[in-house]
Amino acid sequence: MKNTRGFASDNNAAVHPNIMEAMIRCNTGHAVGYGHDDFTANASEKIKDHFGNDTEVFFVFNGTAANVLGLRNMTLSFNSIICAESAHIQEDECGAPEFFTGCKLLPAETRNGKISIESIEPHFRGFDFEHHSQPKVVSITQATELGTVYSIGEIREIADFVHQHGLLLHMDGARIANAAVSLGLSMKAVSRDAGVDVLSFGGTKNGGMYGEAILFFTPGLTQSFKYFRKQSMQLASKMRYISAQFDALMTNDLWSKNAAHANEMAQLLAKRAGQIPGVKINRPVDANGVFAIIPEKLIQPLQEEFFFYVWDEKLSEVRWMTSWDTDEDDIIRFTDLLAKLIK
Repeated sequence: MKNTRGFASDNNAAVHPNIMEAMIRCNTGHAVGYGHDDFTANASEKIKDHFGNDTEVFFVFNGTAANVLGLRNMTLSFNSIICAESAHIQEDECGAPEFFTGCKLLPAETRNGKISIESIEPHFRGFDFEHHSQPKVVSITQATELGTVYSIGEIREIADFVHQHGLLLHMDGARIANAAVSLGLSMKAVSRDAGVDVLSFGGTKNGGMYGEAILFFTPGLTQSFKYFRKQSMQLASKMRYISAQFDALMTNDLWSKNAAHANEMAQLLAKRAGQIPGVKINRPVDANGVFAIIPEKLIQPLQEEFFFYVWDEKLSEVRWMTSWDTDEDDIIRFTDLLAKLIK
């Protein structure tokens, strides 16, 4: 029987008990709908405690909505959005950014998931020329889709360059907790303090059931947000069930504990798998993602026991993700099976 506790995605993990308990606690009596409730107010205040009192906080159902609505409020339909070629908004959102914003996505080449001034600068062209879409936003992902983490210096360099040209910086922070823990810094330090204007703040991949938050740090970007959120079908009537999850995540640093455990499990997985002859860990393990090249013939039998995704079929490169509830036994049994199959 297939072991469902695989390494496909941190989305596949169970809900953290503290978060589930928070949802149960809020499941009593009536509460005003559409976010006008005490649970949402409390969660918003806790997020502001971490990111700054003037942070504007909005909850939505999922990560694609967080990215798309954040970008929608930063752009007009004739703008363009520059991102890594591997970015989630480019590869895994079914054209939703273009569909809802009307903007053109301009992918920048990257070997490690991290864009740089050198890779985005070629797209800084056509300003004030009506035949070209007008660059408006650069979007980065922290941690990246390739498991790497931007340093503070790297983000600040991009932010300064972007702002000097009158553009804005968006961050897809689906795994921002993992990135912050990896750097030994606060989430504010790796986003707002480094020059990010808008953050998609992920909770689902860090122990939540569903729901993400959009954080606006730069004044003036949310004037029309409530209308766009409603039009996009992302205004939750019973919002307390989303916000209660973030309340729990921000209490007693649960966000950090969950992310730290996932990162530690990724390091253990990379160490054990990397010691097996014929397995090559081919990317830095900065957060909770492990990328490896393994013999192609092993992929299917491994997936039958521990499901995971193939990242690049040509290279026989696979991706293994760990989560807050991955345990050492999962990793030992998986790597033991890998070692057995490879002989």
